[in-house]
Amino acid sequence: MARKLGGDGLINELCKGYRMLMDGEKGVITIDSLKKNSVLMGLQGFTEQELKNMIREGDMDGDGALDQIEFCILMFRLSPDLLHVAQEVIHKAKQQQNTVHL
Repeated sequence: MARKLGGDGLINELCKGYRMLMDGEKGVITIDSLKKNSVLMGLQGFTEQELKNMIREGDMDGDGALDQIEFCILMFRLSPDLLHVAQEVIHKAKQQQNTVHL
């Protein structure tokens, strides 16, 4: 699926996912917003502890929440296909940049 989306589509989908899960007032994904919105992402079967572990795994700055960068990094870590697509997009962008400079 990630390959079909392409670079821009992939970024847009990650941003949509982030917005669906985040706390609208705080602008980050908290354990409460994850519990509240998890049904939208098919995560309703997870326990509170499993949801806390998800937050903890991606929380790089230790604030107990996921900002958009942390969320995207976590998604890339959890899905190798996303990482491969991102690498392809970067490679294509470098090729285009080199072509423009020639």
